[in-house]
Amino acid sequence: MAKTGGGAGKLPEWILDDLYPSPRSSELESDLAAAAKEAKVFHDRYKGRLDKLDGAGLARAIAAYEAISEALDKVMSYAELVFAANAADPDTGRFQQTMRERVTAISTETLFFTLELNRLDDAVLAALMDDPAACRYAPWVTDLRVFRPHQLSNEMEKLLHEKSVTGRAAWVRLFEETMADLRFPVDGRDLTLAGVLDLFSDRDGRLREKAAKALGQGLAGTLRLLTSITNVLAKDKEIEDQWRHYPRPVSQRNLSNLIEDEVVDALVGSVKEAFPDLSHRYYRLKARWLGVEKLDYWDRNAPLPDDDAKLYSWSRAKELVLAAYGGFASEMAEIASRFFDRRWIDAAPRPGKDSGAFCHPTVPSVHPYVLMNFHGKGRDVMTLAHELGHGVHQILAAEQGPLMADTPLTLAETASVFGEMLTFRAMLADEDAAARRRVLLAAKVEDMLNTVVRQVAFHEFERRVHDERRGGELSSDRLGQIWMQVQRQSLGPAFRLGQDYRHYWAYIPHFLHTPFYVYAYAFGDCLVNSLYDVFQKGHPGFQGKYFDMLRAGGTLRHGELLAPFGLDASDAGFWKRGLKVISGFIDELAAMG
Repeated sequence: MAKTGGGAGKLPEWILDDLYPSPRSSELESDLAAAAKEAKVFHDRYKGRLDKLDGAGLARAIAAYEAISEALDKVMSYAELVFAANAADPDTGRFQQTMRERVTAISTETLFFTLELNRLDDAVLAALMDDPAACRYAPWVTDLRVFRPHQLSNEMEKLLHEKSVTGRAAWVRLFEETMADLRFPVDGRDLTLAGVLDLFSDRDGRLREKAAKALGQGLAGTLRLLTSITNVLAKDKEIEDQWRHYPRPVSQRNLSNLIEDEVVDALVGSVKEAFPDLSHRYYRLKARWLGVEKLDYWDRNAPLPDDDAKLYSWSRAKELVLAAYGGFASEMAEIASRFFDRRWIDAAPRPGKDSGAFCHPTVPSVHPYVLMNFHGKGRDVMTLAHELGHGVHQILAAEQGPLMADTPLTLAETASVFGEMLTFRAMLADEDAAARRRVLLAAKVEDMLNTVVRQVAFHEFERRVHDERRGGELSSDRLGQIWMQVQRQSLGPAFRLGQDYRHYWAYIPHFLHTPFYVYAYAFGDCLVNSLYDVFQKGHPGFQGKYFDMLRAGGTLRHGELLAPFGLDASDAGFWKRGLKVISGFIDELAAMG
């Protein structure tokens, strides 16, 4: 344990020894050397010979490829976690970049394997996969072949792979280090990004305003660089998309998410259609509660007037989440408790640390790690529940092995959002006072709007930026215009958006880290709303089916995973069912006055 977060008490910092004891450890060097040797042996044994293998031989080849991949993923996971814990330290930046370069060089030796596997004739591959040992990897091979039409020559793929360390990855690192170094002055304090964002939910409206303007002005001061990074990465994506013949900027993400374009279009269309009933209606209510005609943009996450600004200690947050998880299934609480007991969580806010929250799966042979910045607010409890949901999911899916444990982004949000819902329901049931229940319900609605409405607005911003970038570089002013247009559309007429707000697009990391990631949040929230509705109605064997879904990892697609619950994401009514849950919460709040 180390450091405190306001009144939160002692907060944990993770111990990464289960990966490696230090960046200079002999274990890390030994793993890299062994992986390099195995990759060379693999290359010499299999390159150009896949069509000569029988089914058992292909299974052995895939298993060898899997082992090398896991060794390299373990190294990169460690480097990424070290960097996330202190991106402001030049040494951690150098370490991450050095590891990325070494891992890329080693993995170049095995790059041929998936390319040649995809070039095998369908009938030939089908015959090989009839072997029982090879059949185990069938889901991975099937998912791999989705990208077959977009595959380039071996030489081109090798070039793109090797240049990635000085291309996209280098620009993302520049963004991360820039954001880690930024400070935002508020009342004599120079705050990190995480610190200034935390003030957006402060009770003091004047402090919220100062924080909001400090963020906008701080971003404006480095806007030229952030605009350049955005333009370069959008153009980089456009070039690669054209070479690979992706019809739309979002197409590659949809394929990697194993989800059809029309399903994503239906989700986005349903959410946009619901803007008036969801965000527009809720924020009108909030403006009335705050006694104003219009909300300023720094009031979006403002606490309600009757909010007692209740703070939670770390121990209380832990107790709430584990109790909620245990109320659903004891196994869920037992798995989540490991994160606390074995110090797999880094919760202490500090300069240089990643300002967001995540659960990194690392590799199946180790375990996930959670990073967050805990300030003791109710939203922090929800964040803890969210990230631990990811952790439970990742541990259950680990039995599928390195190649098939990972789920598509859309389904990766299922357990995290479900964990939030369990925790929210438990906290709501624990409150008898009407005022406190309204505060909790309003906070949940705002979280859901941030997850669904805000993320779909982010998706629309990305879509428009990537579409327009094909016609030439976008100026900072144009990026700000697009941002303001989509924000006005999503937030509605209850808001007054100031000039400083036009720069807020620049701090959203997902736009650069993982283009078109953001709709996965809306997908996950709507999916969980429908799933939780099924649970509440007493669906027989729900818990068992839920754990089966998580254990499946990446071996099943959304249709197969949802079928046992009687749900179908391709059905037009599916998304409306999920959105109706949010609308129902707003109905409850409206009835409270």
